[in-house]
Order: sequence, then structure tokens, then C-alpha cells
Amino acid sequence: MSKFLRTYLLLTLLLLPAALQAQVGAHRNDFSIGASIGWNMNRRNFVPSIKQSYKQSPIIGFTARYICEKYFTCIAGVQAEVNYNNMGWKEKIEDGSNNTYSRDLHYIEVPILMQMGWGRELRGFKFVFMAGPQFGFLIGDEAHYGGDPWNTSNRPQHVVHQYDHAPDRKFDYGIAAGLGVEISSSIGHFIVDGRYYYGLGDGYDNSKKGYFSRSANQTIQIKLTYLFDLIKTKNCVRK
Repeated sequence: MSKFLRTYLLLTLLLLPAALQAQVGAHRNDFSIGASIGWNMNRRNFVPSIKQSYKQSPIIGFTARYICEKYFTCIAGVQAEVNYNNMGWKEKIEDGSNNTYSRDLHYIEVPILMQMGWGRELRGFKFVFMAGPQFGFLIGDEAHYGGDPWNTSNRPQHVVHQYDHAPDRKFDYGIAAGLGVEISSSIGHFIVDGRYYYGLGDGYDNSKKGYFSRSANQTIQIKLTYLFDLIKTKNCVRK
């Protein structure tokens, strides 16, 4: 992980409580919960490199959001999620062996995202931007081999370590950011967003004894989230 990215992640975690308590705009105390579904496209950034296509899978989870402030036209808060996500990777094997290979890595992931929105608080549209740290824990691992016979003798650079070795580290972390649109109505909030996750933690040992110096997740997600309000700010003017 680069020094810049490590510093960014640390500052985000340190400033999160301060951002929630700093009230320089119009106070809000809105708390909502709900659920989300979506589609995930994942690959692993391997060094030495492995040619891949995006591995696709569904994602489901629970979402909670706290809106703390409206500053001019910006509506600010924090959104936390607990998701089940099947990440992993799918290789593009082009060595004439007719082999196929993919690996399912089942994660429980927890994004903690600062959220900013511009638009209608009540009924109507709002554009949202979100960014922050994301953490994950590997709960399952399954490899899928295809092609008979299984022949790895012609793999580029003879990169075959991943076939016989499960990831060394269960803990994953990185930075997520995304854009979306929210529709608020009398029955709740509907959010559609697209986001990108840049993994900072390597799944395989990246020390001098390890085979891969880099083996982190890179993920594109599209999600639909439904939230309903549990707590609403009283005696405030909304638009």
C-alpha cells in the first residue's frame, strides 16, 4: 500500500467522528435503516500479473444512515452497511490448454461512507456522493477448475501459485467511493448508486517469502437501496 493511500485511510477514520459532531449548518437528526441488493464485478490486482475478466455475482446487505446536517444546499451524513459479497476472480486462460478457472471468495464487508447530497430532502430527487473506508472478512473460499486434462505447463510466466493455495489473509480493507441518485417519497428513500472499491490489503502474503507482491481486490458495484425513517428531525424547515 502506498504511503498516500495509507494516510488517506487513517485521516478518514480520524475525522469521521468530528464530522458528525461539527454543526456549522442547519442541524439534522435523521436516522434510517433498510436493505440493499446489487451486482458486483470483481477482479484481483495480481503481481506477477494474471489475465482476468470481471467475475460477476450478486450482493445483498443491511444499510443504516444518519443525516446530521444541511450546509447551504449540501445534505451531509454517514452511511454504514453490512453486506454479503462473493468476490474472487475469474481467469482468462489463453495458453491453448482449454482450461478454465475461477475462485469464489465469500466476504462479509462493512463500508462506512461519508455521504453528501444535493436536491430534495422530502419528495423528489437528490444526487449523492459517498466515500470512505471499507472493511471485509473472508468467511468462505471455493475454487472452480474446468478443462480436461488440467495442464498448467504453458501458463504465462508460469504463475500457478494461486491454484493450490488459498488466500493467506482473511481481513480485507480499502477505500470505496460512488455516485448515485436518491428518490424520496412518503414510503421511504430509494437510492441507486454505482461505486468503485480499491483494495489496499493483499489476500496473499506479500512479504519477501510470499509469491505475490500484490493481490488486492478491485470492485465495481451497482446497488439499489431502500431506506425507511426511524427518527426525523422535529421543527425544521425542509425542501
